Amino acid sequence: MRRFALLFAFLIACASPAAAADDVAAAQSVIRSQVEAFARDDAAAAYSYAAPGIHERFPEAEIFLGIVRNSYAPVYLHKSFEFGEARSADGKIAQQVHIVDSDGVPWEALYTLEQQDDGSLKISGCMLIKSGQGV
Repeated sequence: MRRFALLFAFLIACASPAAAADDVAAAQSVIRSQVEAFARDDAAAAYSYAAPGIHERFPEAEIFLGIVRNSYAPVYLHKSFEFGEARSADGKIAQQVHIVDSDGVPWEALYTLEQQDDGSLKISGCMLIKSGQGV
């Protein structure tokens, strides 16, 4: 949890004091759309919201979906998914998400998104830890 808190604090310190409302709304829309694609098991749609760096690591949509199912189960299947604080700077957005998994266990996620050359936002990473646990 300490590493997560330090990372989020660093991103907040580097970001503007108040994130631009449209950047945050756009980032939340991208995250929400990807989560909805996971719920439908729509690998292609979920993969379309991932940044090029993720595509390089996982060159096929089905591989990406398998990684999410196995390593990010609370993101893939959950009881609640609620946006927390967000910060925006230099075309990058950090979005905190409070998640309760299907077993009722609380998690914290930190999504990072980056603006692409075409102006769209893509998810460049997601750090996930159980709430209240140190790392």
